[in-house]
Amino acid sequence: MITDLLSRSTIYAGLSAGIAQAFDFVRRDDLAALPPGTYEIDGRRVYALVQDYQSKPADAGRWEAHRRYIDLQYVVSGREQFGFAATGRMPAAEYDEAKDIERPQGNGVFLDLRAGEFVLVWPGEVHMPGMAAGEPAAVRKIVVKILA
Repeated sequence: MITDLLSRSTIYAGLSAGIAQAFDFVRRDDLAALPPGTYEIDGRRVYALVQDYQSKPADAGRWEAHRRYIDLQYVVSGREQFGFAATGRMPAAEYDEAKDIERPQGNGVFLDLRAGEFVLVWPGEVHMPGMAAGEPAAVRKIVVKILA
C-alpha cells in the first residue's frame, strides 16, 4: 500500500501506464461536479467509480481484497478511516471472481484519509475503506480500478 497527497502523485506515475492514467483522471478539475457512476478510462483495464456516501461506523466495516485490480482510492471531500492489513496477516477467504473480491476476517490498522489524499492498494492487500473518523459523515471518493 502507498498513501500520499495527490499533489505528489506524479512521482508514482512511473509504476505503470494504468496507474499514470488513473492519476490523470483524479487530477481533473471537475471531480466535485461529476455525477456518481462509472467512467471508463481505458475500457475495463482502467475505470473510475465516482462515489458519494456516508462513512460507516466501526461495527459496519468489512475487510476486502482483490486479485485482478489495483485500487487507487482518492478522497475528493470529507474524511474517513481506511483500514489495512499486511499481506498474509488474514487467512484467505472465499473469492468471488465475477466481482474480484474476497472478504477475509481479522484485524488491521487504520489511517485517517482526508480530502486531497490517496491510497494505492495492490492485489492481495486486505483493506477496509469508508469507515467513519468519529461520527459518520459525507465523503466523495474516486476509486480507480487498474488491471494489474
